[in-house]
Amino acid sequence: MSGILEGKRVLITGVLMESSIAFHAAKLAQEQGAEIILTAFPRPTLTERIAKKLPKPTKVIELDVTNDEHMGRLADVVGEELGGLDGVVHSIGFAPQDALGGNFLNTPFESVATAMHVSAYSLKSLTMACLPLMQNGGSVVGLTFDAQYAWPQYDWMGPAKAALEATSRYLARDLGKQNIRCNLISAGPIGSMAAKSIPGFSDLAAVWDSRSPLEWDLKDPEPAGKGIVALLSDWFPKTTGEIIHVDGGLHAIGA
Repeated sequence: MSGILEGKRVLITGVLMESSIAFHAAKLAQEQGAEIILTAFPRPTLTERIAKKLPKPTKVIELDVTNDEHMGRLADVVGEELGGLDGVVHSIGFAPQDALGGNFLNTPFESVATAMHVSAYSLKSLTMACLPLMQNGGSVVGLTFDAQYAWPQYDWMGPAKAALEATSRYLARDLGKQNIRCNLISAGPIGSMAAKSIPGFSDLAAVWDSRSPLEWDLKDPEPAGKGIVALLSDWFPKTTGEIIHVDGGLHAIGA
């Protein structure tokens, strides 16, 4: 029996560690029949080492989403490797340290601008860079952390994620005519490299211990990875502009 991504070609960003959601999305995508290519920044060699743990070899290309030269050549590089694309996974987020950890009221605009550029605007710029390769439509899937709420320690990454969620809806609006779906997975907290960069992350994660209806495991990125693969597949052919929660159900619980 073939996998749900059989014959599909997918670009996946954000594979930094084996514990990352993006790594599990890449692993599951390969297991479900996809050809994949990975992007990495700022340390492609780290991603190349982690990529060796995937079921099949895959190419890793350096991609700084704030670098116009990198973005301008992306379609050519990926096109040479895969011929085209059927899916893109946006797992990119960054905020300077002074934009996190309880410093919301004192963060300078320069740091806010960096967070917005890397974490939100890049969904649009990455999608547009890949658009020439998606001639037959496809699926763009990003990762958010529920921006309905103000979370402990998360500070300016919260508004950045809110911007990401709005950006996904506008992409869904404008790319639907080309049969390109744009959706997000809103995942619960995972003990990834990105999470460890947030001061006081344990305070944020502790919310799940008391409020999540389903038991939540900080060490298990696979549920979110499965959500990404499902949205990449043809099993959601008319779903776009959506945010699918893979958070143990916490988003539905008031207190």
